[in-house]
Amino acid sequence: MEFQQLLERIVRDSVTHAKWLNTLSFMENAGARKISKCEHPVSVTLIQLKHAAEEHRHAYYLKKQIGKIDPELCKTYETEELLAPIVTRQYLHSLDVKACRYLQTVFTLNKEDLKYAAYLFVTYAIEVRADELYPVYQDILTKESSKIMVKSIILEEEGHLEEMIHQLNEFSADWKLHAEKILMIEKELHDLWINAMAKEVSQLDYA
Repeated sequence: MEFQQLLERIVRDSVTHAKWLNTLSFMENAGARKISKCEHPVSVTLIQLKHAAEEHRHAYYLKKQIGKIDPELCKTYETEELLAPIVTRQYLHSLDVKACRYLQTVFTLNKEDLKYAAYLFVTYAIEVRADELYPVYQDILTKESSKIMVKSIILEEEGHLEEMIHQLNEFSADWKLHAEKILMIEKELHDLWINAMAKEVSQLDYA
């Protein structure tokens, strides 16, 4: 199932749409927590603090949007309140682990520097994905005349991507070469996530 087709089916069913918003909220929250864990004990940058704060706000904003569907839906991140919960929970962690393994083979880094490098490359990959995902979702919301909007997130994610590129330029002259490898890893994980959601959604009755 194509990503756009999958989202169209998700948006047309209230409960599934609420789970989708909750799944996005979970992933934004996981990203914010991951950024905070990657902070250096004393050398944390202003951009990192800003980025973590904005990802937390995205998680809150998406969670709040669920109330426009039904305030009683998806109050937590329990398994039954997420789409493809197993793959969703593994996505970012798997990307982080695999990125660290790769980065260790191409850079000589101590523990703190490896965490920072992982923050740069993993966040870059996630922002590239967000720049593709949210506009497609917003187009479907607009077409369906939904009360839900993600335009504010789109603008901030675009800013995040520019910030990550700036930081990567400072980190390594040949960062693009290594970023391509991380993007390939992310694509494999993303495809697994989409396929898992598509399988779950295809089992629902949309009659």
